[in-house]
Amino acid sequence: DDELSCAVFHTREREEEKKERKGVKQRVKKSYNEEIFTFTAWCNSHLRKAGTQIENIEEDFRDGLKLMLLLEVISGERLAKPERGKMRVHKISNVNKALNFIASKGVKLVSIGAEEIVDGNAKMTLGMIWTIILRFAIQDISVEETSAKEGLLLWCQRKTAPYKNVNIQNFHISWKDGLGFCALIHRHRPELIDYGKLRKDDPMTNLNTAFDVAEKYLDIPKMLDAEDIVGTARPDEKAIMTYVSSFYHAFSGAQKAETAANRICKVLAVNQENEQLMEDYEKLASDLLEWIRRTIPWLENRVPENTMQAMQQKLEDFRDYRRLHKPPKVQEKCQLEINFNTLQTKLRLSNRPAFMPSEGKMVSDISNAWGSLEGAEKGYEEWLLNEIRRLERLDHLAEKFRQKAAIHEAWTDGKEEMLQQKDYETASLSDIKALLKKHEAFESDLAAHQDRVEQIAAIAQELNELEYYDSPSVNVRCQQICDHISSLVTHCDTRTEKLLETIDQLYLEFAKRAAPFNNWMEGAMEDLQDTFIVHTIEEIQGLSTAHEQFKATLPEADKERQAILGIHNEIAKIVQTYHVNMAGTNPYTTINPQEINAKWDKVRQLVPQRDQALIEEHARQQNNERLRRQFANQANVIGPWIQTKMEEIGRISIEMHGTLEDQLTHLRQYEKSIVNYKPKIDQLEGDHQLIQEALIFDNKHTNYTMEHIRVGWEQLLTTIARTINEIENQVLTRDAKGISQEQMNEFRASFNHFDRKRTGMMDAEDFRACLISMGYNMGEAEFARIMSIVDPNRLGVITFQAFIDFMSRETADTDTADQVMASFKVLAGDKNYILADELRRELPPDQAEYCIARMTPYTGPDAIPGALDYMSFSTALYGESDL
Repeated sequence: DDELSCAVFHTREREEEKKERKGVKQRVKKSYNEEIFTFTAWCNSHLRKAGTQIENIEEDFRDGLKLMLLLEVISGERLAKPERGKMRVHKISNVNKALNFIASKGVKLVSIGAEEIVDGNAKMTLGMIWTIILRFAIQDISVEETSAKEGLLLWCQRKTAPYKNVNIQNFHISWKDGLGFCALIHRHRPELIDYGKLRKDDPMTNLNTAFDVAEKYLDIPKMLDAEDIVGTARPDEKAIMTYVSSFYHAFSGAQKAETAANRICKVLAVNQENEQLMEDYEKLASDLLEWIRRTIPWLENRVPENTMQAMQQKLEDFRDYRRLHKPPKVQEKCQLEINFNTLQTKLRLSNRPAFMPSEGKMVSDISNAWGSLEGAEKGYEEWLLNEIRRLERLDHLAEKFRQKAAIHEAWTDGKEEMLQQKDYETASLSDIKALLKKHEAFESDLAAHQDRVEQIAAIAQELNELEYYDSPSVNVRCQQICDHISSLVTHCDTRTEKLLETIDQLYLEFAKRAAPFNNWMEGAMEDLQDTFIVHTIEEIQGLSTAHEQFKATLPEADKERQAILGIHNEIAKIVQTYHVNMAGTNPYTTINPQEINAKWDKVRQLVPQRDQALIEEHARQQNNERLRRQFANQANVIGPWIQTKMEEIGRISIEMHGTLEDQLTHLRQYEKSIVNYKPKIDQLEGDHQLIQEALIFDNKHTNYTMEHIRVGWEQLLTTIARTINEIENQVLTRDAKGISQEQMNEFRASFNHFDRKRTGMMDAEDFRACLISMGYNMGEAEFARIMSIVDPNRLGVITFQAFIDFMSRETADTDTADQVMASFKVLAGDKNYILADELRRELPPDQAEYCIARMTPYTGPDAIPGALDYMSFSTALYGESDL
């Protein structure tokens, strides 16, 4: 049983293999028959132009006569005279002439010989015909940089794209439903087929409709059989390609119009892009200039505030401007220059004139405006800092004025009333003597206070000179003090004349010694409470040293205090011993022991307070010094780093290491490293803010200011962006004009040699020397013409971009106004004008409307209503822009 089952299995397997081989043979035979049918029809579509045709493709080309005739028809050229003999040698000679002609067109005939064709080898004959179809019907098809089979496929895809139920991906199964053929016909001749009535599930009707219409109206013979296509899983690719190529050539007139439309679309796209770039430049330039116009008056406003708080708010506003508002504008300015350079490059590459911005919006105008902005900015920051210094000094002086004035006013209180008393009129002789001694002591005290009044007046004078906002009230108070002291002096002199001289030695000695000691204590209290302003550790150390010296005098001062108190004690002892009635007070001075002790205690109290104030200020100055060093340590690294990067970028842009792409890669790496460095700049800005908040105005540890770092950083960002843009433009130029890397290196070497100042630019004389070295023989007029090309803005310098543009401009393959005009003429059907409907039919909607909006009415003798002048429009495309 097992053996029987195995035998049955092998028998079934052999039967299936036989069926498979039979199916393959049938498919090969069917494909073979399709090719014979299609190729025969294709050959007859050309031979009938010579009044003949073939019946059997295997037999009718054997003598070579109709083969030679076919080649003459499809090539339009004459072949060598054929042999008319009937012998085999004559037939071989004719076929060889045909094969040699095919080979002369660049076709390699692999394994196809004349003997096989003469012997009627069907496979070789079909291969030869397919080679002829490829060379003369398909090879020359070109659609958007693709050719031959790929070009034909792309053409089919483009033409059938609007038809949602058609998806052409190949030359076999994509055509089985027949809708692809119908779509090609409907796209070019919509009146021939009612496409809306076709159904995807009825391929036989679709195929026969397309074949019949093509044969009847397009003179394309029926090369395919609908039943064969529908009944075959995969239709023959060669047969489909041959038939589809006939449609391509039948619609070659429409293809010509499409080519013209493509050229126009390409030119219009360039113009539209350039116009958009011009509009963007104008808007960005206007916005930036307007911002500069608004900002400069703010920076030039030098109206000072009256208080430190208000001025520090101005400084904070300025920090916000530098930190938040200006950096985006720096980027806008850099982007504006990049956009301008890119636009000029694109205009040169597309054979358009250079872009001239509106009045006042040139790159140089923006640079000048920016320079004015930075000048105002630098002056504004200096003014702010000077004002803060001034206000700090004013606050210190005003406080000092108030303290000294208060002390003086306290002393003068009641003095004028005392001097106006007439107690001497009823006094005895001894009383008058006492009054005289008392007056002498007061005169000594008054002389000491006159010095203090002079100090007060000097402070008031300085406040006036520094334009203190409250100067009027200071002046009034100062005048009152001066008037009061003058009045005291007057009353004192008057009283002196009326007193007689007497003496009381002990009271007089107490009074004379107590008055200067009292003044010393008052001066000491004033000094100990005096505010101070310092900016360095050295200054606070000087104050601390002076304070220590003052503290060293306190023991001697205490001895003097005790001596003065000893005189008072001696008087009290005498009075007690001799029972003298002295009315209880010293008649020669108002100063008493209690007052001396109170003031001495106040001095002793103020000394440790002054110690603490100096310690705190010393700590503040130490912190300031730490801030200075902290800023300096970073600035001394960042400053040289920026300078080094600037130099390295300059070297990369002029050296010739690798291709332009290599340079771009290198520069972008630099740009990335620079951008990654930004946190260090921000950290330095933070340290700088701490320095300003601490009112630190100088730094001996570095030559770099924050302004230096800011300007350097902005220049670095601008330089790297501008250099990358220059290399990108060089790539654009190289690719558009077909410049090799070797030529680019030669251009760079020549440019670098004559860039004698190493600025990345040549001046006019260097450029002239460069041209002469390259063999140019020119007079002044010719050189002036060349300079107008390479330096249209008359800046007196030639950049490398302008140099390579000039060196390669003659070899540029760019569209011209005449070419665009000729393309419009094709779309217009050779008319001298074009209609809006024709533009809308042939061009994309946006570009059609672009043309219609800008074309002027045509006014020639053959004009009709609605005629548009495409000639003046074409010329304008390559002329000056309206912007």
